[in-house]
Amino acid sequence: MLDDIKSKLKKYNQEHLLNFYEELNASEKQHLLDQIESIDFDLIKDLMGTVDNKKEASSITPMSSYPSKDEYYQIGLNSILNGEYALVTMAGGQGTRLGYDGPKGTCILEFGINKSLFEIQSDKLNNIYQMSNVHIPWYIMTSYANNDATVEFFENNNYFNYPKSKIQFFSQDELPMVDLTGKIVMDSKYNIKMGANGSGGVFLALSKSGIIDKMKADNIKWVFIGGIDNVLLPVDNPDLVGFAVANNYLAASKIIPKDYPEEKVGVFGYRNNVPSVIEYIEMTDEMNNLRDESGELVHRDAHILANLFNISILEDIAAKNLEYMPALKKTEYLDDKGNLIMPNNENAYKFEMFVFDAFSYVDDVGLLQGKREEIFAPIKNKVGVDSLETASKLYKDFYK
Repeated sequence: MLDDIKSKLKKYNQEHLLNFYEELNASEKQHLLDQIESIDFDLIKDLMGTVDNKKEASSITPMSSYPSKDEYYQIGLNSILNGEYALVTMAGGQGTRLGYDGPKGTCILEFGINKSLFEIQSDKLNNIYQMSNVHIPWYIMTSYANNDATVEFFENNNYFNYPKSKIQFFSQDELPMVDLTGKIVMDSKYNIKMGANGSGGVFLALSKSGIIDKMKADNIKWVFIGGIDNVLLPVDNPDLVGFAVANNYLAASKIIPKDYPEEKVGVFGYRNNVPSVIEYIEMTDEMNNLRDESGELVHRDAHILANLFNISILEDIAAKNLEYMPALKKTEYLDDKGNLIMPNNENAYKFEMFVFDAFSYVDDVGLLQGKREEIFAPIKNKVGVDSLETASKLYKDFYK
């Protein structure tokens, strides 16, 4: 086995991964070999070949969004009553940017609320139960870094009085981080620096874990996919399902209008006639400030990670694989002498997929308008904009 691994590493010019192998104990050796065996070196080579690629110029045109109707609520509720609705929560992140040590979902929203982000989301599922007498399935995507701590948190909190049988955890895949010369990064003599494969990894993870097959067997037709860090995530409002059913969409999203032209949010639009989310870094000043005849921003429908997919397309998306995007990060690394170095500048690529790129696999995406103060209270930062404090205020204002 070791000889095979050495041959593979030589083929891909990654022999440094075993530089300190003889210094390791048995369990450390096995850990490192297991990591190496898990890596798709052809994929890493291909991805490194794309890091200098420039995005081709695109034709960006606006998409239409629509207000909700009373009938959508009832249509969606009927789907829930028929056992056709499930929630997938993406919760693979750590609370580092919030100044919190642990999975982001276990972070407590204080300021008089004193609930974890997981409990807040479970409250919404219990709201669904109150309106329908149905406990919908809850699938929680973790990362390898936070899975054990997440499961333990649920056990210690009695699954927030939600049926344990209705909750399933699954982990997203990881890819090694790669330095600017193409070398895979190590952060100890026996550990390769790995990074979760982004929000778009949810489709592959759902497929590999067998959850899509389970959903089909359980007659699930609609899957809401959202993040853990929006405490007003509208998973408990059936109108998005009703909207999709009534208008024959295979994918739909709850959107809000941009607050101001330069707001740092992705917006929905057609990219070369394909439904997409245009990231804010792609938006020019002209695009941001373009207004229609009524004075409204043309590119205004913000993606807030409140997405709905029909079960029929989930497996197709997973099989096709979304495009990986390179992100240059600053990360500690092990040098040739075995010293752990923290660089001053970005030094390694992390490769991620984004959940919104899945929209390119459907003919169209239904956009349902929502009110910002009712469905959007994000937590991205420790203080200031989109912080625990601002989210707490929005949460209390909504539920008062």
